[in-house]
Amino acid sequence: MSHLTDLPSWAAIPVCMLLLLGAAMTLIGSIGLIRLPSFYDRLHAPTIATSGGTVLICLASMLCFAVLQSRWIFHELLIIFFITVTTPVTLMLLGQAALYRNRLEKPRDVPQTPGRPSKEDSQ
Repeated sequence: MSHLTDLPSWAAIPVCMLLLLGAAMTLIGSIGLIRLPSFYDRLHAPTIATSGGTVLICLASMLCFAVLQSRWIFHELLIIFFITVTTPVTLMLLGQAALYRNRLEKPRDVPQTPGRPSKEDSQ
C-alpha cells in the first residue's frame, strides 16, 4: 500500500502544512498570472509566488522522505537551487526583451535609457 501511513504524526503535521502553504502560494502565483493587467505586472506573480511555493513543496518532500527512508535529500536541494537561480534570470531576460520591444514601438509611454536622447528629442 502506501508508506505514508508509517509517517509519525510529529512529521506528518509539518509536511501537511508545508504542502498546503506551497500549493496555496503556487495557486496565488498562477491566479496572478491570469488576473494582473500588464505584462510587467504578470512577470512578478509567477516569479515570486510560484518559486516560493515550489520551495515549500520541496521542503515538505525533504522532510517526508528523510523521516520515512532516511535517504539523502540531494534531488530536492537541486530543484530548490535551480528554481531560485533560473527564475530571476528568466524574469530579467523577459523584462528586458519586453522593455526593448516597447521602446521601439511606443517611446512616449516607456521610460528611455538614461543618458540617451529619445527619438522626439532628436527631431
